[in-house]
Amino acid sequence: MGIVLTVFRKELKDSLRDRRTLFMLVVLPLLMFPLFIGLTSSFIASHEARAQQRTMSVAVFMQGNEPGFSDYLLEQESVELVEVEDRARAEELVRSDSLDAFVVFAEDFDEVVGQLGTGHVDLVMKVTEDNDIQRRRLQGVLTGYAELLRERRFRDMDMDVSVCQVLEFETVNLATVQERFAEVAGGILPYMFVIFCFMGAMYPAIDLAAGEKERGTLETLLTSPIGKMQILAGKVGVVILTGITSAAISFIGLYAGVRYISSIPPELFDMLMSILRPGTVVFLITLLFPLTVFFASILLSLSFTARSYKEAQSKVGPLMPVIIVPAFIGMLPGIGFNALTAVIPVLNVTLATKQILAGGADPLLIGLVYLSLVVYAALGLLICARTFSRESVIFG
Repeated sequence: MGIVLTVFRKELKDSLRDRRTLFMLVVLPLLMFPLFIGLTSSFIASHEARAQQRTMSVAVFMQGNEPGFSDYLLEQESVELVEVEDRARAEELVRSDSLDAFVVFAEDFDEVVGQLGTGHVDLVMKVTEDNDIQRRRLQGVLTGYAELLRERRFRDMDMDVSVCQVLEFETVNLATVQERFAEVAGGILPYMFVIFCFMGAMYPAIDLAAGEKERGTLETLLTSPIGKMQILAGKVGVVILTGITSAAISFIGLYAGVRYISSIPPELFDMLMSILRPGTVVFLITLLFPLTVFFASILLSLSFTARSYKEAQSKVGPLMPVIIVPAFIGMLPGIGFNALTAVIPVLNVTLATKQILAGGADPLLIGLVYLSLVVYAALGLLICARTFSRESVIFG
């Protein structure tokens, strides 16, 4: 054991001398969450503020009806009424973003409404994610005008408008903050922690295998009176440590981002703090540890088969989609947490975390996740040991 620790300290010292390893181990995990949370909160707040205050240009085609809506529109804040000759020209202006929207009243609107019918109105605009706030604002204006006409209709009939309201309902959401958070961010955050584990282990794995082969120091290490498996244990230990440390530091970055960025909405603040509870953090770390062992073993195995640092990077690079796809699937709605998904690596971590955050995880499925991760870690270590024991690989 003492020899393994000696090799471990030596490999760790070599890894910490690499600036890329230090960046992936400390700087990126520490800064990613504060930057992400700060920029996202600021962007959303500024976008909504600009969209609410922006003056919208709107054209109205009354088509022979009374100009009541045009007068009503002029009374609204941040709305500019634009004169356009015909509908075809208005469509051209909307497509070119010179006009936000136009409203077309049916030719028989006044007649239908006068006969106690329902008049038809078209709201024409380009509906995209960027201008969805403008759409809601204009729909609110039309709803307000409809309420005005309805009140006028009932007033003319000497009736109270409330007589047509036969049902009033209110939606009571029994989903807890934890459950809502699990749906929104329960897939994204574990995915980011998994990525930090992988990235934190990747560069040390490349340097301690292909890097040492390229520098010629691996042969020197093998000539020392130390067993191959002891050398491998030291290298694997360092790669596991850097991977799990990267994820742990990302928790610190998340905490700093949540605590010290004042622009976070209060509800989002409460949601993010729920993942930083000691129990949740410990659960995530215990899930990530066997997964990191698996990552470290596979990364070292591939790196040992490379003859240079650059070749190792080209071999390890294709693993990124393998990590990203299962994690992305875990963020999709409708993906259930069952016996099948509980044994798929990376995906099982994402789904198990969502269940824990929601507060309703099945202990049997959680146990299956741990068991499968331990099995994958053991298989990874076995593959790595066999790869390192082949002289054709080490000296190839």
